[in-house]
Amino acid sequence: MTGRVRSGDPGWRIYPASLRDIETVVDAAGLDRFALFGMSQGGGAAVKYAAQHQERVTHVIILGGYLQGSYYADRDSTRYEEYEVRQRLLKLAWAVDHPPYQQVFATELIPDGTTEQIKWLTDLQRISSTGENAARLREGYSQINVLEEAAHLAVPTLVLHARDDMAVSFERGRRLATSIPGARFVPLESKNHILLPSESAWQQFWHHFYAFLGIPEGMYRDSLHHASATSTLSRFAGLTLREREVLHLLARGYRNDEIAATLVLSAKTVRNYVSRIFDKLGVSSRGEAIVLAKESGFG
Repeated sequence: MTGRVRSGDPGWRIYPASLRDIETVVDAAGLDRFALFGMSQGGGAAVKYAAQHQERVTHVIILGGYLQGSYYADRDSTRYEEYEVRQRLLKLAWAVDHPPYQQVFATELIPDGTTEQIKWLTDLQRISSTGENAARLREGYSQINVLEEAAHLAVPTLVLHARDDMAVSFERGRRLATSIPGARFVPLESKNHILLPSESAWQQFWHHFYAFLGIPEGMYRDSLHHASATSTLSRFAGLTLREREVLHLLARGYRNDEIAATLVLSAKTVRNYVSRIFDKLGVSSRGEAIVLAKESGFG
């Protein structure tokens, strides 16, 4: 049957292997009681493990997770047809050197990522697995079903989900939360399945994460600020000298025609520079670019 994983395939062994991985780490660390965090398909593994070991797990936190994979959740919808198309594209993307194919999956995970971030994730995906294995793993993830475990989970649970997540729909995250008795659901204002340090949702996630665990803000505030600042600096580091000159004038409120006159460039060239600057900084408007530039000393 289409969508069903055969015994012996990597996908068929995903959950038993995930649970063994958790058990191995916990035992090696000598932990008696601990909080458990799961992201994306790892959310299902966290629910399953916590349901089986409720005496050991103090809290469960899930980001971008879901209750059931596509095989169950989307079986009778056009989304399952989309899933099957993506499976074929996944194998093709690994087989040919064609960036538009290869970037589909990275763009789905970080649609607001910069060109460099999307390229980095695309490269990471390709070197981490073969196309065949990637497709089989994805097929395994489609088999996730923790409906029963979620209903019996009595551990304090926090579920966070990006409102415009393009990889796992917001409604699937909400359904996961409502299926766990007493779970708290927190929407995050983002399109990214993998949150980026440069976006406000990153800060929101960590604030909710630590607050749920009862950790005072003073113990983590500096590390969050450092991560955000490091991310911002890395984006500016990717600008060329000319792009920095354009950004400097942009931050001072210059219009494109004024920038062109000052730097002796054509209007079209300035537009191209501004577009590249937006892309590298991960912003979508002139106002965002100006605010970010001024905060970093431009202008």
